[in-house]
Amino acid sequence: MKSPSIAFFDAKDYEIDFFEKDAQQTGIKFKYFNNRLNPDTAFMAKGFDGICAFVNDDLSATVINSLADYGISLIALRCAGYNNVDLDSAYNRIHVVHVPSYSPYAVAEHALALIMTLNRKTHKAYYRTRDSNFNISGLLGFDLKDKSIGIIGTGTIGKTFIEILNGFGMEILAYDVYPDKEFSTKHNVKYVELDELFQRSDIISLHCPLTPDNTYMINSESMSLMKDGVMIINTGRGKLINTKDLIEGLKSGRVGYAGLDVYEEETEYFFEDFSSSVIEDDVLARLLTFPNVLITSHQGFFTKEALSNISSITCNNIISFFKGQTLPNEICYRCQSQVCNRKETGRCF
Repeated sequence: MKSPSIAFFDAKDYEIDFFEKDAQQTGIKFKYFNNRLNPDTAFMAKGFDGICAFVNDDLSATVINSLADYGISLIALRCAGYNNVDLDSAYNRIHVVHVPSYSPYAVAEHALALIMTLNRKTHKAYYRTRDSNFNISGLLGFDLKDKSIGIIGTGTIGKTFIEILNGFGMEILAYDVYPDKEFSTKHNVKYVELDELFQRSDIISLHCPLTPDNTYMINSESMSLMKDGVMIINTGRGKLINTKDLIEGLKSGRVGYAGLDVYEEETEYFFEDFSSSVIEDDVLARLLTFPNVLITSHQGFFTKEALSNISSITCNNIISFFKGQTLPNEICYRCQSQVCNRKETGRCF
């Protein structure tokens, strides 16, 4: 097998070191581009065997068509989510693989960090004491013990988060399309319907993938069911929350705190430096004015362990594909259809 050549889009210095280490061991030849993948940059994939993309790269039908024309046979996502990929356009033309699990602890622990920071206001205390202001007025928090927390999505990350929360003595409610009753019994979790979770939870944390069915699941209607002063945490996908409705909830006091590691229109801003620029996104700019909102720039995945796993799994996906091996991390909307032979070959087509 010749060494596959891969166009690596939206490359950041902090990830290149990890990928270069694995590239040397696997023989993959990466070409790193700072540019994000979009219709204007897709031409940069010409001459490569495959591409490596991230969450904010554009893999719409237009881009997929261009990649197919250039002979690209593999899209290797170095992330878990794939809502930015038009899988219908890719089907039967380009294989798409992802990293379904890299470090559930990284994201789960970040969700907890958002909760603790918002509650005890340590980010504000840090700036006060740095300014020799030791007044604690306005920094009042609450005990997590005996509070109710609702977890939406009990996949690997949601379950890891629940295991962490068990040490706090909280009442843990959960919702999932496919509840795991054995896990709930073992870890003191009560599965409930969404409306009950909204009504009973002091804190709500989102850990589900984005699908057409749950887009904007947090909206004015669902927030009307929640307790006054509820804390909402989102380390999943931005479009799980209707941000304009969230702003109204914050203004009314229905939402007491919001911790967001993702934002529905984050593509232009997250991972980039706009400290010397004007933020033209009025919704994001408005969010940043609230003292009870904490926004981080999609950094939940950002640990040494997670980056190492993302690199090794992505490189293994690439090598397995070009060796013609089974691809357990391949994505296909049609895996249950008769035209898909995944069960026999490990590939979606």
